[in-house]
Amino acid sequence: MNIIESLKWRYAVKKFNTDKHVSEKQLQTLKEAFNLTATSYGLQPLKLIIVSNKSIQKELVAHSWNQPQVLEASHLLVICVPKEYTINEVEKYFELVKQIRNTPDTILEPFKKFLKADISSKSQEELFLWNKNQAYLALGNLLTVCASEKIDSCPMEGFIPEKYDEVLELNKLNLTATLVLPIGFRAEDDYMKDLAKVRKPLTETIVEIS
Repeated sequence: MNIIESLKWRYAVKKFNTDKHVSEKQLQTLKEAFNLTATSYGLQPLKLIIVSNKSIQKELVAHSWNQPQVLEASHLLVICVPKEYTINEVEKYFELVKQIRNTPDTILEPFKKFLKADISSKSQEELFLWNKNQAYLALGNLLTVCASEKIDSCPMEGFIPEKYDEVLELNKLNLTATLVLPIGFRAEDDYMKDLAKVRKPLTETIVEIS
């Protein structure tokens, strides 16, 4: 299946097959895909929480507008961003650059100075919104990789972040839940399974300037 066929195959699953589970190999692919997601300046201000504990998934249903996919899914992926973001993350990033690329400080210092000044000039609210935008990049990447791997999914914004933070004890990690992605395999009786995908024609969504 090529990538366009895979994207046509994908839809937001309304009912998962509770007897089928994502394999460890498939899960590893999703972990690596998440880690390879493009982010602003490569800072990766994101964490992925992977939940496969059915008791916890069941508890989270009530905090997800009672959407049953949260429990039915093989795994529940929760994309999180820091509650507080500081220039310490910039320091850690450049240490990693030095470690991996062996880039001299003389080359890194101007960019490092710029990033630290840029982040220091922003409020925590501005930094949160900036980081939240990165979470959407990760979600889009995961959706595409899921489709490519024939893993079903259902992206969700409809949940109560504060309750997720409480249940998953994310405050201890300086994290807050931003987006939720149940993954697994579609049930044969999911009413959405065989419906035609509804999309505008390319002439209405694409503008070419030459």
